[in-house]
Amino acid sequence: MYALISRDKIQLPPGTVVRMLGSWQDYRTLCESRGDSSIPRLKYRPGEILLISPLPKHGRDAHLVANVVTALLDASNRNYEAFTPITMELPEEGGIEPDYCFYIDNWQAVVGRDRLEWGTDPSPDLVIEIDVTTYTDANDYALYQVPEVWLLKRNQLAIYGLQDSKYQLQATSRYFPDVDLQAIVAQCLEAAKERGTGVAIRELRQRL
Repeated sequence: MYALISRDKIQLPPGTVVRMLGSWQDYRTLCESRGDSSIPRLKYRPGEILLISPLPKHGRDAHLVANVVTALLDASNRNYEAFTPITMELPEEGGIEPDYCFYIDNWQAVVGRDRLEWGTDPSPDLVIEIDVTTYTDANDYALYQVPEVWLLKRNQLAIYGLQDSKYQLQATSRYFPDVDLQAIVAQCLEAAKERGTGVAIRELRQRL
């Protein structure tokens, strides 16, 4: 497959990352030319557009980490709402598409909602990103005041908490303060590699 980026069509081979200069209007045009597809992923920073065509590992790891979150929430009988894919946009300021997002403290604000208005509705409490490029940056979510961002890179989980409008690396999650998340995610990734994601998550639920 060859790369093609135009107003009418976007086609990128899996694993491709394209960084280009562009305006907000250019970004919106690319979003429209993508149609109903969620691929490639698009990100807008002022003056810059990123296009990412993820590999299958990207989606598999995102699914696994999201299932770790739901298993932990279910184990403590906590409610939540989760979304994927989802596009977060603030006109002229930013556009980003997290791999997964969770409403935990604010789940009641989005129950049954088909559309969310960024800047009016609450932002997700937790965002999950699978870091496959050096362009993944937790601080892209500061614009939306997301309290916590998880980045999985090279099979290691990093937890970032929002402090004074910037993200700081932290050892534990505000939503699971007594849980060794890095160990749990690493264990589930290893089990999934050997026996499959379904087995890894079922074993986690049994341990919980």
